[in-house]
Amino acid sequence: MYAALLARKIGDLRGSLWRIAIMRSGLLTMAVLTLAIVVLAFGWREHQLGRFSKIQQQLKQDPVPTSTASARPGGQDAIVLQRTRLEGQDVPEFLTATVLPGLGMNVLQITAYLPHKGEVSLLASPSLEEAARLPTGSLSMGGTFEAPWANQISGPASADGKSLRTVWRGHTFTLPAAQKIHTGGLVASGGLLLGQGADTASTNVMPDGGEAEATFESGDFAGHWVSHTKITTSIQLSSKAMEIKVVARNTGDTPEPMGIGWHPRFAILSGDRGQVALRMPNAMRAEVRDRRSGMPTGKLLPVIGTEYDFTAYSGRQLGNLNMDDSFVHLRPAPLDNGPIAELRDPKSNYGLRITAITPTIKAMRICAPASDKFVSIEPNFNYDDPFGPEWAKDEDTGMVVLQPGQSVQWQVRLEIFSLA
Repeated sequence: MYAALLARKIGDLRGSLWRIAIMRSGLLTMAVLTLAIVVLAFGWREHQLGRFSKIQQQLKQDPVPTSTASARPGGQDAIVLQRTRLEGQDVPEFLTATVLPGLGMNVLQITAYLPHKGEVSLLASPSLEEAARLPTGSLSMGGTFEAPWANQISGPASADGKSLRTVWRGHTFTLPAAQKIHTGGLVASGGLLLGQGADTASTNVMPDGGEAEATFESGDFAGHWVSHTKITTSIQLSSKAMEIKVVARNTGDTPEPMGIGWHPRFAILSGDRGQVALRMPNAMRAEVRDRRSGMPTGKLLPVIGTEYDFTAYSGRQLGNLNMDDSFVHLRPAPLDNGPIAELRDPKSNYGLRITAITPTIKAMRICAPASDKFVSIEPNFNYDDPFGPEWAKDEDTGMVVLQPGQSVQWQVRLEIFSLA
């Protein structure tokens, strides 16, 4: 009993001495302060990365699916790139991008947050379910990529009346056609990539969004083109910008012409087309024979001082101008990083900016029907009808010649901004 009492006294004395030493030496205070600093630093870092707000948003919202089993346009799952808006920043931001590897990596939809409007869809496009039911060659879905040419090529009709013939450096191309023109010939539109499914597709999650990439072993495009081609398309989403890139590589043993373009149909969210403003670089407008076909005459017209002059910094209202025109000889403004086109919707207090990053983009086509609620801004390598006899021999119509093993890159940046 005495031994137990002695042991307890010794234990109590040791505990008292330890507490006194710790308290008087300041070790406990230092430990508490250090722990508090570590917790605050970790919290601040997570706040900067937006993870707290992301957790809150995810608790409030249902998750966006990456694919829908019943809706697989082109027979492949859609890819949805998604990011969460950071709290405390009441400015326009991109939220999602839905792309279709089964249909040439078509950008079916882009959503964004707009102050006082919430989440909106920026592209005039059908739903995923409707897209799965539309023809695979439809150019009326969101933003389609066009290769190995952009926009239109004309030529005399083949014997079957369903295709046309055109010639490049002694090679005859037979292309599927969808429209007749006044000369009795036919027109092929939108390239051949749209109807193709990806051979590989992948995604990568990033701190402020994500990236999707797909490759297409297009070969000779089912016998319609010369040589063999591999196309790689990538789309990177962040809060303020989308980086969009297409790389074409000649994997065959014959030189080939290559044109690349993008055909996005931007919705007029306010519904008031007349007050929407367009900004364009100084350029030449390609004159057309008639509005129905839109085929060029080969004559280039200046835009300064005309109804097609959209070079003012804040742009110019579309009004009731019916547009389906190509602009070439693009000359960037002094402070721009490349030819820039902007679409501004004052009633919705936001704008979209497309910057042509690669110098091989030689044309911008604007399609803005007066009777519709969309504007298409198309940055393309090539002019309309690039092989046509209407062009002067010394006019570079934008088709890049790829030697065997060579690659060419098409790249644009899409940005969203506030008009406030």
